[in-house]
Amino acid sequence: MPEKSVITGQHITSAKTQRARGLRREMTPSEQQLWARLRANRLQGFHFRRQQIIEPYIVDFYCHQAGLIIEVDGDVHAGQQVYDRQRQQQLQARGLHVLRFTNREVVNQLDEVLHTILTACSQAAADEPVNCEHPNGNN
Repeated sequence: MPEKSVITGQHITSAKTQRARGLRREMTPSEQQLWARLRANRLQGFHFRRQQIIEPYIVDFYCHQAGLIIEVDGDVHAGQQVYDRQRQQQLQARGLHVLRFTNREVVNQLDEVLHTILTACSQAAADEPVNCEHPNGNN
């Protein structure tokens, strides 16, 4: 099967692709609620992908045009703050922006969450193009 990727230079294994597909099928209720408002370019024309592979990770939502990653954190993230911080730093080292929201924020403050996402997308899209190459220069 040929490689498909939004981020160039990735070598995506079939296991990683299958994992991303599984995560799409098993989205949390808060992820489903947010996806219903992001999908099909519903946020002022910004295109999002869900469960996007950005090696070595799978991020919840990704807007390539803005170089923006959105993570929706459930209760499990309270016990993995160090891992999440390192993961975020590695993604930011690629020139990507990361926004994190809790499940509670998405469910109870969806309009505010969407406003924050739209503001970040608009600002990032107005800035320079996002460098989506691997930090080591492999493309």
